[in-house]
Amino acid sequence: MTGPRLATVEGDLMLEQWRHVHNVVVPVAAMSVADARERVGRYRLENAYVGDVLVGCSTVRPPVDGVATVIARVLPGYRGQGFGTALYENGLARARELGAGVIETCVLAANADGLRFAVRRGFAEIERYVLDGERDEWVDLRLAPEADRH
Repeated sequence: MTGPRLATVEGDLMLEQWRHVHNVVVPVAAMSVADARERVGRYRLENAYVGDVLVGCSTVRPPVDGVATVIARVLPGYRGQGFGTALYENGLARARELGAGVIETCVLAANADGLRFAVRRGFAEIERYVLDGERDEWVDLRLAPEADRH
């Protein structure tokens, strides 16, 4: 299998594609166009394509106090083919370039595929929580230092 083509989100079409993947994978936190525009101004957003077909996206939140957040999302029909790994490894490299000493990720607790993916890569749960005024549980995970080979 050839890996996906990863591209930094630029312009309205790519931002809408990123938002689409985000909203399919985490529908309980669906973003508006305005929300996505705000994210692209603060974070590094990338899309993953096989040919011209959108298969996933990622978010890298720059380090705060040395801790960066890397989130990889893959559309359900494309999981298990290495696309998430490519997005994650690229996001991890980007976070390191930005000076991250610690890597975390955030997964909707109901997303069993996402939780398994994170644990297989060496992440361990550090916190579960429900955002104010919401019902859905989120899980923050931190990459164990021995799991970080970069």
